[in-house]
Amino acid sequence: MADLTIRPSLKFIKAGYVLTLLVLVAAVIVHYRYLADEHPTPWLPVAAALLLIWPVKRHVQRQTVKLTIEGEKLRYETGLTSKSTRIIQLPKVQDVRAVQSLWQRMFDVGDLSIETAGENSRLIVENLDRPQQLAEQITDLAGHAPASGVS
Repeated sequence: MADLTIRPSLKFIKAGYVLTLLVLVAAVIVHYRYLADEHPTPWLPVAAALLLIWPVKRHVQRQTVKLTIEGEKLRYETGLTSKSTRIIQLPKVQDVRAVQSLWQRMFDVGDLSIETAGENSRLIVENLDRPQQLAEQITDLAGHAPASGVS
């Protein structure tokens, strides 16, 4: 099987970019249509442009989290400049749980909770696309087929 790399969803980040750009366009229109004569300094568009910090920050945070499945190992990496790596043997995975809020369910996004044997046994990765499918896939790779008839 090919390696599987999982990162948090881009859905909410893309929505943040779109919303911020709409606010920026509206600010530019309002400034040049209504405020430019009285206030030549474009303070409103500049203030609206500062809103771009939010989606850019979320985008960078997304890049700092990566879950990779390679053979019999699950590798969880976090960090941008300095890295922290946690390697879990797939056969030691005891429980995989997909948790979704109402908002996340509307966009088929959710959090994945992976429990293993030993200390520091819970690993939570937030805002993943198709969390139920990922949970089933990890469970199958770990060798723990779900019991039939259980919902």
